[in-house]
Amino acid sequence: MKVLSLASLRPLRRRDFALVWSAALVSNIGSWLQTVAVGVLVTELTGQARWTGLVAAAAFVPVGVLSPVGGAIADRVDRRHLLLATTVGETVFAALLAVLVGTGHASALGVTAVVFAGGCMTALGFPAYQAILPDLVDRDDLLGASSLSMAQYNMGRVVGPVLAGVVLVVGSYTWAFTLNAVSYGAVMVALLLVRIKPPVVSDEPPGLRARIAAGARGARGEPGCRTAIMTIGVVALLLSPFIALIPAVTVKLFAGGEGATSLLIGAQGVGAVAGALSVAPLAGRFGRRRVLVADLLVLPFLLAAYAVAPTLAVATVVLVAVGAAYVGVLSGLGTVVQLRAPAALRARVLSLYMVALGIVYPLGAVLQGALGDRLGLRTVTGGCAALFLTVVVAAGLARPDLVAALDDPMPTGDSSTGQGVADRHQDVSS
Repeated sequence: MKVLSLASLRPLRRRDFALVWSAALVSNIGSWLQTVAVGVLVTELTGQARWTGLVAAAAFVPVGVLSPVGGAIADRVDRRHLLLATTVGETVFAALLAVLVGTGHASALGVTAVVFAGGCMTALGFPAYQAILPDLVDRDDLLGASSLSMAQYNMGRVVGPVLAGVVLVVGSYTWAFTLNAVSYGAVMVALLLVRIKPPVVSDEPPGLRARIAAGARGARGEPGCRTAIMTIGVVALLLSPFIALIPAVTVKLFAGGEGATSLLIGAQGVGAVAGALSVAPLAGRFGRRRVLVADLLVLPFLLAAYAVAPTLAVATVVLVAVGAAYVGVLSGLGTVVQLRAPAALRARVLSLYMVALGIVYPLGAVLQGALGDRLGLRTVTGGCAALFLTVVVAAGLARPDLVAALDDPMPTGDSSTGQGVADRHQDVSS
């Protein structure tokens, strides 16, 4: 266990990665604090559950729509400056929420609009954040860095809502939004202290639409990127909706309330953190591709077990394992894209990966929720897990080249063209 922990934490030995990771954790806790506070606030203002869903969508939808724009910009300008600019924007909108509530001018529509604007800042900056990871760690530590990023996200998901409960009880909504605004300061300080290589600028046309199109061609022309993006799309459609449906499962299957929902969400988050800390050492022992394929095969079985769990206690235990396998899939596929994307197109290709996850996931959640009302949540969750397993096994047997494309790229070719992966070793092991 000690060896596992040391291997998992190895990327933190790099000063720049440790600074960015720690700052992102602080900011992520603040973001989850605000997410919970916003949901409670609009529910109190309107008394309507649809506004709660609308304000949640307002924060999430921009990621699926604007990520390609952010990716195109990140491949052209200094990524650190772009991240600083978008972080300042997020800070401004978080502070604006505090001002609206503090002055008594908060309305459901106004809060939703501000949350949407903050989501746009996040969407424009996140591809740059993903694209700088290979510049912060050695090539061999990239999977570990990606997994640690997943771990900090899920730690924020666990700590943020707990902190929100404390702040809203002893303080106010104004405190919650102010704390989130302050948390972005950690990111700005970290970005000012790190050294990030400038992007590899190609001789492409300067137009935004042309650059987005070039990123799409690059993703389509690189087999590993193409396979990873298609796979995450299928995962988002068939498997990921279990996260959105946890509250419905709690109420309809186990007659639980908010406490039971928090228990299941927390179990998934704890499993995700444990899984993230295990991915890198397991990949070091068995190989990155083998671990990813194993997670892809094990995850549907675990979700099927969750679907038939007879009690809340059993579902909680199973969700810990689900969270671990799920984060293994996400970090594994994301690392494929980071390793194999042509250097000059990295942020744009990563943005397409985010679009596949960010747009397909809510569609899958809505579809599975509607089917769950008709057929039953157990049937839908288990059926989608079985369908995913069938697709993965069939694709692996019919197209073994798809599985091979998930492996590490060969250090030969020309990484700037989208036809190969040349000179990537120098680019990812800064």
